[in-house]
Amino acid sequence: MAAAAIRVHDVSVRFGSVAAVTGANFELRPGEFMSIVGPSGCGKTTLLNLLTGLLPVQQGKVEILGKPVHPGNTDVAYMLARDCLLPWRSTLGNAVYGMEARGVAREPREVKARDLLKRVGLGDFSDHYPKALSHGMRQRNALARTFCLESPVLLMDEPFGALDAQTKLQLEDLLLELWNAEQRTVVFITHDLAEAVALSDRVLVMSARPGRIVADVHIDLPRPRSVRELQKTPAFHEIYAHVWEQLEAGMTS
Repeated sequence: MAAAAIRVHDVSVRFGSVAAVTGANFELRPGEFMSIVGPSGCGKTTLLNLLTGLLPVQQGKVEILGKPVHPGNTDVAYMLARDCLLPWRSTLGNAVYGMEARGVAREPREVKARDLLKRVGLGDFSDHYPKALSHGMRQRNALARTFCLESPVLLMDEPFGALDAQTKLQLEDLLLELWNAEQRTVVFITHDLAEAVALSDRVLVMSARPGRIVADVHIDLPRPRSVRELQKTPAFHEIYAHVWEQLEAGMTS
């Protein structure tokens, strides 16, 4: 068996007198797509910040590709809920920014970025600035910037949460297309249970604060997937109902 891409063992986090996460344990195989759902304030983003090394490990063990986490780990790319585009940079300039910060030479980073922008439907907008882009186009730009980094682990914190329903479905299918092509390991935070089920191999369900992992639901749905087509199937709705039951139980336990 391949070594775990991510290992979280007996992790607990406190912020002063507040217990944020308690006794978290999970592992991801290389190339696995896992979503984490749970009520607001249960510690979902705290777990992502532990995986990036931005938040020190207080108790337990957190490893990426068999190594302890640390800030600036190039094995990890992090996509936030906001697009965080730099307004003085063009679409291309924003797409290359992460590679530029990591010291990738100009020609290969621009070749990579132009390819990703074309794949996300922004090939004709490389010279446009963020103010000229719709919200959905800005998120496509941020998605391209994230995939431009050759990090084997992607952490995504509600990247589509603020989008309208139609744009959200389009970007979910786009994310699946990119992931199917590259098979990176993904940890995806969302409040949308349908999104979690449609995208993931597994869904971790967390309780109300202090956050505990109360269920690890394996999503036995065939790949490749179309989010829109998947939502028409009885199997999808059965799994959705099961995840919802686990979430409700965790909120009252």
